[in-house]
Amino acid sequence: MKETAKSQATFVVIAAIARSLLNVMMDKKWEGTEKLPAGGFIAAPNHCTEIDPLIVGHMLYNQKRAPHFLAKAGLFKVPVLGWILRATRQIPVERSTAGANRSLRLAQEIVADGGAIIIYPEGTLTRDPDLWPMKGHTGAARLALEGGIPVVPIAHWGAHEVFPRYAKRFHLFPRKTSRVVVGDPVDLSAFTGSPLDKANLAAATDAIMDAVTALLAGIRGEDPPAQRWDPAKNNQDKHGRFVERGQHVDRTGGNGRSFPDGGTSQENTGDSNK
Repeated sequence: MKETAKSQATFVVIAAIARSLLNVMMDKKWEGTEKLPAGGFIAAPNHCTEIDPLIVGHMLYNQKRAPHFLAKAGLFKVPVLGWILRATRQIPVERSTAGANRSLRLAQEIVADGGAIIIYPEGTLTRDPDLWPMKGHTGAARLALEGGIPVVPIAHWGAHEVFPRYAKRFHLFPRKTSRVVVGDPVDLSAFTGSPLDKANLAAATDAIMDAVTALLAGIRGEDPPAQRWDPAKNNQDKHGRFVERGQHVDRTGGNGRSFPDGGTSQENTGDSNK
């Protein structure tokens, strides 16, 4: 699928605004951009703050790869925002079988034309109290294995210091640095030709999340938890805020690990913005 003139023009305008704002808000350091495939691919980043899409989109756009995100179908009905999403060929995520098939076809067309599809395997902001990647959903693995599409792990760190989860304001001073690291495509060859059953999709997803977590560990200079955070095992919903404002916060996170900053429940929550 070729980018239309309308899509290209809209990207140019949005990128000019977004890049200017991001450059004012924080410094940036990008590593591994040469590892991005020449053809189409799925980008699989970690997800720890609402401005993550801007961070990843900025990096990809600067590498001359127009970013295409999966977004809630309802957002396409919002005035102005919906027009922008449609004009830039973002991908609606719909619940109906027919809608899901349309989304899949659009994603495959974008990749076939050398485009970049950004999928957050976690599906929402991480619930991990220390902001490590949590258990992933299988959508990225399924799309990759069905279409033979490479999955590129991406980790970033620092943007959450500028805009913490569910903060009401930006923290611009002292000036922060957002680091983004691109990894080698995840080796999913062990699953080629295998049935796309629950076990294989879960294992492929774990391989993707392992790659993302390893990149993030390198940025942070820390060892990740021995066990990946699983919302289901911690009595948390998979979508939406898992702690509402004013409610008690269990700062052990249900597994003995404390929240990193002892902040308010507003700052120590996750939510779905996709």
